[in-house]
Amino acid sequence: MTTDLSGLAALIERQWHRFGRETPADGLLLNRAETPSGPIRSVYRPSFCVVAQGAKTTLLGETGFRYAAGQALFASLDLAVTARITEASPARPYLALSLAIDLDALADLLSAQAETLAEGAAPAPAFAPLRTVTLDPDLCDPLARLLTLLDHPRDLPVLAPLIGREIVWRLLGGPLGPALRQVGLPESHAARIGRATAWIREHYVETLRVADLAALARMSPASFHRHFKAVTTMTPVQFQKQVRLHEARRLLLAAGDVAGVGYAIGYESPSQFSRDYRRLFGAPPGRDGAAIRARLTAEPTLP
Repeated sequence: MTTDLSGLAALIERQWHRFGRETPADGLLLNRAETPSGPIRSVYRPSFCVVAQGAKTTLLGETGFRYAAGQALFASLDLAVTARITEASPARPYLALSLAIDLDALADLLSAQAETLAEGAAPAPAFAPLRTVTLDPDLCDPLARLLTLLDHPRDLPVLAPLIGREIVWRLLGGPLGPALRQVGLPESHAARIGRATAWIREHYVETLRVADLAALARMSPASFHRHFKAVTTMTPVQFQKQVRLHEARRLLLAAGDVAGVGYAIGYESPSQFSRDYRRLFGAPPGRDGAAIRARLTAEPTLP
């Protein structure tokens, strides 16, 4: 199969109309919009996002990253961001896909192919939690095969991990290779902070202890706190709050019990939950949840 960017856009369009945002392939999300968007607040996982048509800008703190058709954004670790779709129209909608990076496959390839990857490898750049690049044309083919595989559910659980591994391998050999190696090496700066953000995301309800996170990252508490904020633009407590509130918004899609959702994500005070939620999303949780549920009736929401 030989696919160019327009072919990739056509596949995203077709599969989005079939599945919406979330596909049956683990870690593969599809994005489509016919108009520029307002702020989209998200918590990115370690992932690789490709724009096939249109353009988007993602903000990490005050720093913006614009990526348009034929470009990609790489997120090194779990990050709370604000994004806007900036180019989209009914005639030429914004079309993109996001693929979670399989960190186990990455670590395995780095170990098994260490000598091959070391040959002619570029020096590691300064660590950046987000990075934009021009899409390697060689990636269009495996990405298209992954999208086409959605038409074959019987083959999906067997072949999708193999294609995902191929994509990681090609990324390692391209301009993102040095940045990916930083993420995949256990004792790298990126991997240490990444372990902490991943722990917070998976245990957001639990009481957060900076000393425990510092131990997980193998840093002193003071050094960890400084490095965590430098990478994520937030303190660990602020990052946990973002993760909790995004999970609350997800839960409100299916439930109208605002107090119950607040307790479920770790808030003891309903009024504090409502204040924090409104501060982040611009509306109190009950009203925001009802509005999102109403929109979902007609069209899946943007990521």
